[in-house]
Amino acid sequence: MVAVINDPMMEEMLIRERREKGLDKFDEVWEGVYMMSPIANNEHQWLMLKLAQIVSEAIAPDSLVYPGVNVSDREDWTHNYRVPDVAVFLKGNPAEDRETFMLGGPDLAIEILSPGDRAFEKLDFYASVKTREVMIIGRYPWQIDLFRLDGRGLKHVGNITPGDSAVLETRVVGLNWKLLSGEKRPGIEISSMERVWKL
Repeated sequence: MVAVINDPMMEEMLIRERREKGLDKFDEVWEGVYMMSPIANNEHQWLMLKLAQIVSEAIAPDSLVYPGVNVSDREDWTHNYRVPDVAVFLKGNPAEDRETFMLGGPDLAIEILSPGDRAFEKLDFYASVKTREVMIIGRYPWQIDLFRLDGRGLKHVGNITPGDSAVLETRVVGLNWKLLSGEKRPGIEISSMERVWKL
């Protein structure tokens, strides 16, 4: 469902109320349009935390991993920003830490889909801020899609579903990803040259 609020006072009151109650953590602004997201469900939040921990363990200690961070393409960031569920900034990434936001894209952005999520519509933005890879983890049904930056934008390089023998490689962080069949939900297997993690 989409709600359009044409009353500026109602809009201001609703946004203020969301901020006061801490409900705005994953809200975004797309070219001046305020996008409200519901609080992620427990599975989503757990995956977000675990993925951030695993990627943190797998990369160099002087790189940064955020479980949610404001990413913008401009100094006045509040008019255009996205909040990936996990964002990885490797050493040497040209993005600038502006305390409340990152000016420039991460090396890897991970989006975990919730019902009604519009993560696929963020790909042009991520390409514009030079995000090198974007992984989208779908849960309804389970599927992982990987996109990689080339000269023309973010190109779809593959997807996997539960039980596939194929793996996806996030080159920027040197990890291989696989979806395992499971009873309650598929398992996610993440591996590096040295280690294997299972969620």
